[in-house]
Amino acid sequence: MELLSDMAGKAPLYRNSPAPRDMVNHITKDPILLQRVSFKEMRMEYFAMESQCFITGDERTLEDLFVDTEDSSHGNACLNVMATRIATVFASLREFPLIRYRVAKSLDVTSRTTFPDLITTKLAAGIWNHLLEYKTTIPNFPETETCELLILDRTVDQIAPIIHEWFYDAMCHELLSMHGNKFVHEVQSKTGVPPDKKEVLLDEHDPIWLELRHAHIADASERLHEKMTKFSAKNKMAKIQSLRDGGKLSTRDLQEIVRAIPEYSEQIDKLSLHVDIVGKIYEKIDQLGLKGIGQLEQDIVFGYAGLQEVIKFLKQENATRENKLRLLIILSVIYPEKFEGENCHRLMKLAKLPVKDMEALHNMRLLGESADTTKGITKTFSMKFNIHKRKRANRKERNDTEEKWQLSRFYPMIEELVELLSKGELSEDDYPCINGTSDTSAELSPTPLVKRTPAHSVKSRRTRSWAQRQYSDSSNSSSGRVLEHSSSSNKMGRRIFVFIIGGATRSELRACYKLTGKLDREVILGSSSIEDPQQFITKLKQLSVRELS
Repeated sequence: MELLSDMAGKAPLYRNSPAPRDMVNHITKDPILLQRVSFKEMRMEYFAMESQCFITGDERTLEDLFVDTEDSSHGNACLNVMATRIATVFASLREFPLIRYRVAKSLDVTSRTTFPDLITTKLAAGIWNHLLEYKTTIPNFPETETCELLILDRTVDQIAPIIHEWFYDAMCHELLSMHGNKFVHEVQSKTGVPPDKKEVLLDEHDPIWLELRHAHIADASERLHEKMTKFSAKNKMAKIQSLRDGGKLSTRDLQEIVRAIPEYSEQIDKLSLHVDIVGKIYEKIDQLGLKGIGQLEQDIVFGYAGLQEVIKFLKQENATRENKLRLLIILSVIYPEKFEGENCHRLMKLAKLPVKDMEALHNMRLLGESADTTKGITKTFSMKFNIHKRKRANRKERNDTEEKWQLSRFYPMIEELVELLSKGELSEDDYPCINGTSDTSAELSPTPLVKRTPAHSVKSRRTRSWAQRQYSDSSNSSSGRVLEHSSSSNKMGRRIFVFIIGGATRSELRACYKLTGKLDREVILGSSSIEDPQQFITKLKQLSVRELS
């Protein structure tokens, strides 16, 4: 990938991958050319999506890597490109990671090893080779480990890409017709003419979005109501209302109001935008009957519901085809034995789902055959006796403060894995270290602290920023963003990077921000892509059953 300037002008020539040596020689040996352009190589083969998220832009990861084929050359080539792009993240940040990776369940002497079983191992080795090269070619590149990298694949948590999310960011992207981070806002006119349509970006330049994006939808609604109330009470423009009540405005009042008009207009526009968005989300919740399906999904995940409750839901006439399919996929992950043989066909027939949907369900089951989502997690005996809990659970209960909100129980599996990694309790058998030994992990975890280099980044009390956007665009990712060290003046522990092969979810991104505050260590999520449920299911449908291992 490269970004070229106008060769006839004075703008610089940038190339974000190593340039061919003959190209460099041609530029450096031509004095006339050197007077006209500048040349700089940058190792930035990734897209910084936001403060703590980057992607490598590999949209076909499922099709390219999660296949069992005798010819693995294409898969190896894809992994090599992915490893190169991930390595440039560490090159640009001058970080040298301790690399841990997830070992597939089927890696034992009694079963055949397939290509999908080896993708995390191969990726870890590829990144390691690039880092060794950087130690000899990049000035001031660290000689010892400065952070941790945990490499996972999508089979580590098959429920996260499917389940309905109830947090602002995720619901915006799933329920509204957004293109990347671009939302079309309809501004109602007071004259009765059709509303004006205005494109806005929901990104880190919007302070309200920055504050609310990871809030539960009910929490976001309450906070917006409070903001509107306080704004109306304090803003100078509100004094205009006193005219209607017979009040009088002094000349000084009028001058202050005129000066406040631009700021007032901007603030009220931002508040009105998010009030409108929340209103549209609640309309979708009611139209699609999401509260019922959301409650049932989480009851299944935590062991309070099972097959009988699902059958009852499938008989409902108003249940949408997509919701029924997502519910069945979740059930199949937790109860795979109930989808063997004719049982699967009976359930699909009861749900009145077409063959294409059945392929998505079957492909998800095949993707997870080599997965063991409990690897590395210590089993604990719960002293919480509950006579109503009679089913199989996929998650253990957690007592988080945000659980006061309905439908906020679900959390992605990486949240638990990262906590174990930070405490030095992640299984070394299931998550070995490519660097040799993970003894350094204990040194990297809680105690050593580093002070980040200040930068002019946008941040709130809820986030730390290591990537700043230089200009706005309308896409979901931007080559105009560059990585920087955190702008936080506080001392924090070493960074933790998590890379998920096969697409990450917005719930996993939210977990990384949450863990940053909880662990006092910046947790950065990387993936081949960021997937919304509809996108992920579409990719499942496009897979050929015979391609999967």
